[in-house]
Amino acid sequence: MRSTAIVWAVLIAGTVTLSSCEESASPQHAKAHAPALVPAPTAQFATIDLPQFPERASLLGLTDTRPRIDILVATAQARFDAAQKEYKAQQFEKAHADYNAVVGIIQESGFQPDADPRLSELLDQTGEALHSYDVNAEQDQEADEGDDAAQTPANPLDAFASMTLPPGDPRLAARAEQEIVRVPHDLPLTVNDSVLQYLSYFSSPKGRATVAHGIDRSGRYTDMIRRVLKEEGVPLDLMYLAQAESAFQPVAVSNKGARGIWQFMPYRGEEYNLDRTYWVDERSDPEKATRAAARHLRDLYDMFGDWYLVMAAYNSGPMNVTKGIERTGYADFWDLQRLHALPKQTQNYVPIIIALALVGKDPALYGVEVAPDKPTMTDVVKLGHSIDLRLVADATGADVYDLREMNPELLRNVTPADPNWELKLPEGTATKFDGVIQQVPVDKWTSWRLHTVTQGETLGDIASHYHVTVGAVEAANHLEAHAVVPAGFLLNVPTAPVAVKLVHYTVSRGDTLESIADRFDVTVPELKKWNKIRGASVPRGAHLKIYEGGITPDKLSAPRAKSASAADSGAGVENVSNTSGGGTTVTHKVRQGETLYSVAHTYKTTVEILRADNPFLNDEPLKTGDVLTIRR
Repeated sequence: MRSTAIVWAVLIAGTVTLSSCEESASPQHAKAHAPALVPAPTAQFATIDLPQFPERASLLGLTDTRPRIDILVATAQARFDAAQKEYKAQQFEKAHADYNAVVGIIQESGFQPDADPRLSELLDQTGEALHSYDVNAEQDQEADEGDDAAQTPANPLDAFASMTLPPGDPRLAARAEQEIVRVPHDLPLTVNDSVLQYLSYFSSPKGRATVAHGIDRSGRYTDMIRRVLKEEGVPLDLMYLAQAESAFQPVAVSNKGARGIWQFMPYRGEEYNLDRTYWVDERSDPEKATRAAARHLRDLYDMFGDWYLVMAAYNSGPMNVTKGIERTGYADFWDLQRLHALPKQTQNYVPIIIALALVGKDPALYGVEVAPDKPTMTDVVKLGHSIDLRLVADATGADVYDLREMNPELLRNVTPADPNWELKLPEGTATKFDGVIQQVPVDKWTSWRLHTVTQGETLGDIASHYHVTVGAVEAANHLEAHAVVPAGFLLNVPTAPVAVKLVHYTVSRGDTLESIADRFDVTVPELKKWNKIRGASVPRGAHLKIYEGGITPDKLSAPRAKSASAADSGAGVENVSNTSGGGTTVTHKVRQGETLYSVAHTYKTTVEILRADNPFLNDEPLKTGDVLTIRR
């Protein structure tokens, strides 16, 4: 009786509060079958100080003498198994809630996911299951085929994969079967009722427009895609997946967040080394994404050994296909489709690919008129420094839009500072660019512009256009006051510096402090400082305040003293002193709008001498309030 009273006293008194943990482990490669459980390492035994799970504590939990990690794994596994049963029973809402509960149980336990291989594997399986659930969500609104004004979504699958189509035209079946015999192909092609439905749709006026758009764009990338697929040892006809996924649009983004020609989700892209940073998203790099897709497809073939199942797994995730096989006992796509053992979109996905391949190999046979784009010919340069695309356009005569088209992985108009990153330029412009860009200081590549003077233009006109002063333009080009520049003269224009940009970011699956910092071009210490983070991780769902590029209001506005005399110095020239060598020096406090060129011009010296006498300029750009030592 006394012990019972003690137990009830513990229950009434409250429970132990535990801190949440981050899902810090990177997503692991999905597997068709869950591996055997790995024995847990020897752990501390629990009596009363147990992890608190969402379920109400029980008397058994308070007296369970198993290791705490074993209790956690068993509890999470039981909830996962319940979710799996609900999913198989098509109780999708309940399954979704229980999958999320598994994540909550692990996060609220106080254990890191990598504390035990069973936890890591279970969390990965749960994440894949949640993704499968999202893919399986019903799309109740069907496309309105009579609405000519409707815009095609960025991902073509969003437009036609969930359509309810009428039976296909049987006259097309004979044509298609003859084509299969006639044209070369390295994927198994067949014509059945499902394929015929989409062949008929792609032969209709609206369907022809959709497929012709993709075939036209494919001309830009066909040679590259076939080369990469061949190098990776997978069928060349898999390129038609890219037509279904994106119509060969590198910047296409689906309503689920998949991106690029091959529509990689963020975690899957990271699995195949497609970087996402503040500057670039390599899921939109056509060649890098194609290589990643080829390797992913090859891995799926190693898992399933059947290209139709591979395509289904590419669309819905390998766990969805594995569950369909386990639930029905059939390892054949058409059987899984017949038994509705796959998500609705996936049931249509493979027939769409086959139909697109048939139309793509002989468009005229289906009444589709195409004019494939030509591959974009480019020059490639390695810059070693960040540069604004507007300056690149000034130096080459190219259009910024064309530069973005050639470099679709760029997320903004400034390139990364990575010395190995390659910028693509219009063919034949690299030599011109290399010559012209030399007149702009490297530390001004992200802020200055180049301007070619036209007939009748004055420095006042140019300064007004770029919102700078005439004096600043004169100083940036070593011009005398009131100089007149001839038409055709190429001027440096010292435009305004980058402004502060504050973003609010929600931590998602797979994020770590390091990956978030890399994505926004900041440091981990800066992230911790701005968000008062003391530990080495941040929980999923947390809201972070981030200054992109590390540019904060105080960095732009606060003067920074570089010498002991800086604090006492005012604007202009002061503190004249003698150097040890007998020459004189002065210190100059930089005023707003001044540049190294304008200061050098004022003191009849050179930028190189200023940099040599002020070593801090080798590490950071000149700012208002800096104090320069200048030889006279």
